[in-house]
Amino acid sequence: MTTAAIPGTVAGHVRYSFRLRVPSGALARLEAEWARCRWIWNECVAVSRKAHARYKATGDKQTCGPARLDRMLTEARQSMAWLREGSSVPQQQIIRDFATSRAKALKDIKAKLPMRQRAGMPRVKRKREAAPSLNYTQRGFRIKGGRLHLAGGIVLTVVWSRELPSCPSSVRVYRDSLGHWYASFVVAAPSRPLSATGRVIGVDWGVKEIATTTSDAHDLPHAEHGKTAAAKLARYQRMMARRATPKNRPDTAGCRKARRAAAKTHKKIARQRQDTGRKWATSIARDFDHIAVEDFRPKFLAKTTMARKAADAAIGATKTALIDMGRKYGRAVHLVHPAHTTMDCAQCGARAKHALPLSERTYTCTACGAVSPRDKNSARVMLVRAGLNPAGADLVSPASC
Repeated sequence: MTTAAIPGTVAGHVRYSFRLRVPSGALARLEAEWARCRWIWNECVAVSRKAHARYKATGDKQTCGPARLDRMLTEARQSMAWLREGSSVPQQQIIRDFATSRAKALKDIKAKLPMRQRAGMPRVKRKREAAPSLNYTQRGFRIKGGRLHLAGGIVLTVVWSRELPSCPSSVRVYRDSLGHWYASFVVAAPSRPLSATGRVIGVDWGVKEIATTTSDAHDLPHAEHGKTAAAKLARYQRMMARRATPKNRPDTAGCRKARRAAAKTHKKIARQRQDTGRKWATSIARDFDHIAVEDFRPKFLAKTTMARKAADAAIGATKTALIDMGRKYGRAVHLVHPAHTTMDCAQCGARAKHALPLSERTYTCTACGAVSPRDKNSARVMLVRAGLNPAGADLVSPASC
């Protein structure tokens, strides 16, 4: 079983997000810019649906790619003064976003993935539902005097909580569910390699514990941030249900207040999960040179009885944080295929004839008689498959890419 190694020195890109102070004049321009981009997106959706209907009716395979949509945008800007009032940069970028979304959906359909695993085709963005999101490339923005200048004469004050490590290649200006505006800059990933420690670790993902490792001191217990806030969140959701308005009618002030309170609670839970995962990932990256991680995709858990607890664990976000921290600190992260990791013995390599039920938390090898906690055995299997010494001291051989 081969593994994929992600060296810590690989160059990549990361996002640095900052809060924005948006004055009333700039707010009006941003909303007007978003109205134009939203109209372009909806036109792209309409063209895509017409192309699909024509293909089903006549078999015409006329494409609906970025080149055709760019030509349509050029014609629309020539004929509509309202579109020409806005910058062409975010309008072109929203066509790129649409093309990426559509290509992903078509790829999933071609791969014949089940409906629950597919990326849906792009949908219409409604005025009261879609949150503004504007993307600018380098020719559409500049940073001058600590302020962000966007194409179209939009000037925003950035709350600089940290310095940018390099010149950003693009920026996305968006509004979250609480009405706060942010600027997300794309910059080259900074790397700060740490000195070698000569230690390795294996990581197995779970639901009872988010991460079980070969080091008892580095296990990540389930913090249950969502369960702690469940009562408060349920109260706000009941308020939203009582104050709900009929469809296609503007919300009342009470409904907006309840929705904002629920969104604030969701935001706090998400930040708690992110903070817990990043702190744990940082400690792992600082203490170990090589990290063997189960390449676990928790998406399928959304259709099981463990969906709520699995979502609260935020395994995907924690795994992403671990990979990012490994790259940042120059550590090698080995992604191990999860097949049969709970059935193999870490001592002798023998495989059990039957899969262990989740209720059985102790692994007993029928070949060598080794007995160990199920998740600990799986974590040691990660080391074996990655070509690392299960004893956790010396590197035997690097994982194959």
